Formats: sequence, C-alpha cells, structure tokens
Amino acid sequence: MEAVKSSNRQEQHVTEIKRKQLTLAIVGCGGISEHYMRAIAAMDGVHVVAAVDIKPDVASAFQKRHQIPKIFTDYRDMLASARPDAVCVCTPNLLHAPVSIAALQAGAHVITEKPMALTPAQCAEMIHAAKTAKRQLAVGFQYRFHPATQMLKRAADAGQFGKVMHVKCQALRRRGVPNWGVFGQKKLQGGGPLIDIGVHVLEMAHYVMGSPRPISAAGNVWTFDGNRPNDVPCMWPGWDWQMHDIEDLAVGQIRFENGAILQIEASFIAHIEKDVWNFQLSGSNGGANWDPPQIFTNQAGTMVNISPAYLPPMDFDGLFKAKLENFVAAVLDGSPLESPAEAGLAVQEMIDGIYRSAESGHEIALRSR
Repeated sequence: MEAVKSSNRQEQHVTEIKRKQLTLAIVGCGGISEHYMRAIAAMDGVHVVAAVDIKPDVASAFQKRHQIPKIFTDYRDMLASARPDAVCVCTPNLLHAPVSIAALQAGAHVITEKPMALTPAQCAEMIHAAKTAKRQLAVGFQYRFHPATQMLKRAADAGQFGKVMHVKCQALRRRGVPNWGVFGQKKLQGGGPLIDIGVHVLEMAHYVMGSPRPISAAGNVWTFDGNRPNDVPCMWPGWDWQMHDIEDLAVGQIRFENGAILQIEASFIAHIEKDVWNFQLSGSNGGANWDPPQIFTNQAGTMVNISPAYLPPMDFDGLFKAKLENFVAAVLDGSPLESPAEAGLAVQEMIDGIYRSAESGHEIALRSR
C-alpha cells in the first residue's frame, strides 16, 4: 500500500513538472518581438518552438538569432504543424484579430500586442473566440505593470482620490515619426500616434480610474507635416512621407457612465519643448501625476504633495517580462489577467470613437457593452 502511495506521489510530481512547461510561438518577427524574446529568455519553463513572418529572410534571421526550432511564413501552417500552447501576436495591427482568432480556434492561448485590433467589432470577435475555446486572451498593455501605474492604482483602490472627475493623457513627441515598419500606413495600422502611442497612456489611465464604461467620444485629427519631405534633423529621419496617410496629431475627449471625463493628446510631430508621456488625474479627495509619480491631497489641514520614497526600477524589457509572467501564470495556474481582453475592447471603443468623431465632425455615442 505504501509503495502505491509513493508511486502516486511520483506521478503527481512528474505531472506538476510537465504542467509548468509552456510552448510559445511568435507571429511577427519585427522589432517588438525582440522584447518578447529577451523577456522569455529570463523565464523558466517557457520555450519558443516556432516563429512566423511573411518575409522568409526575416524569419530565417530571427531563427538564427534565437535558435528557434521551426519557422513559417504562414501562421495557419504554423498552428497546424507546431501546435503551440500559446501564441504571441507581434504583427502589424491589421493582423491582430485574424491571427488571434485562428490561434484561439486552434486551441492556443493568446497574448496580442496593442492595440487589440482595428475595430471594437474585431475585439468582440476575439473575445467570443476565446470564450468558445476556453482559452486565455490578453492584450499587451505593459504600462499597467509600471511601478508608477501600480502605485497610483493602489491609491485609487484605497479611495485616496475619491470620485475621479477628470483625467488628462498626453503622448507627445516633438518629432518622432517611426521610420521603420508600416507605422505610416493607415490601412495596416488603423491610424497614427493615437492608436500607436496614445493607446498606452489612455489604457493605463483608464485602468487607474477603475475602468469605467465609456459612453461617448469627441475628437479631431490633423495631418500637416508627416506627409511632406523632412529636412529637420531628428531622432528618426527619413520616414516614408509618400506613404504617410496617418494623423500627426490627435486630440480627443471621452465621457464615462460615471460622469468622469478623459482628455487625450497624441502626436508624432508636436511643436513643444520636449516629449511628454504622462497622465494627470483629478478627484474629489485628491489628484495624481504619473511622471513624476506624485499624489496631491490635503492632510491635517495642509495641502501636501506625496512622492514615493522608493519605486522599483523597471525598464522596457522589464515591463515585457512582467506582462508575460502574468500571462503565463494565467495560462498555467488560472491567475487573473492584469490586462484582459475586455480592457482591450474598452480602449479600442475609445480610440475608434475619437477617429469616427473626427471624420463626422460631431460627438459619437459608443455602443453599450
């Protein structure tokens, strides 16, 4: 009898070891995939078994850099052949939805880069596919894991801000149009700085607010310089101005069901002193600033500014590791996702609403979820 118990314990131990192994596939071998690979290299029990890129030479170079067992030029062939446990979608925005849905239907868990998709309807299709397949679907909102974001989220959850009434988000570059990839092509990316960098400050601010339901959007976009030859020295010169049909500047406002308002400014070309990456929050009991992280409130009859004595350092690769660790824990252990698909849908509704408002010239009602 004792020998049987010992055998059962041994089998349980072997099962536990197997359970903690996760095979991944990378779809899209561009620049963002390198951050994934560095994060994965620092994690135990996670193995990349396949990579996909429509350009054979890019896939081959990626394979040599990272010793990937198999490479493909079609993600459907990869899903049928490699059958990974999970897929990291690092493609241009146009492919986020079809690749994610195909992977989910093939039985793989998915983490997709931001934005979740091009439209809210696509996001909803992805969520439906995940629920049908009973698989995890996460959106790569790494700035939720930033120590400053987590600090402000804890403060909000503790009621330090009271009722949040107004948030101002800014993702502004003085002159920072990407000169690689397809960032200047609306048909492939869905837009410009709003959907590319504005999405980050928008989503982390919405997260800190408590993720209230957006009900309407208003906004405007302008293209005034990116579609002309650039003769001004800058960090990324020589972008493809002839293919540039995205906005250079977007300004929008979101109304929420709880009465709060969020305003956002996003630009690749802004005539400002220096780049800005920040959000500010105003509530009935206090306010906050993301960069530098501060809380503004009253204590003992005095207005005070509270700065953290210490926040753990975290670089860009550290943010990727944090989001991947959360995703892997959700897949293996059922832990809660910090950036679930529903958050991606809410963010996409806001971005889509601002773009549609800019096209129509009036405020847009956002669909009820």
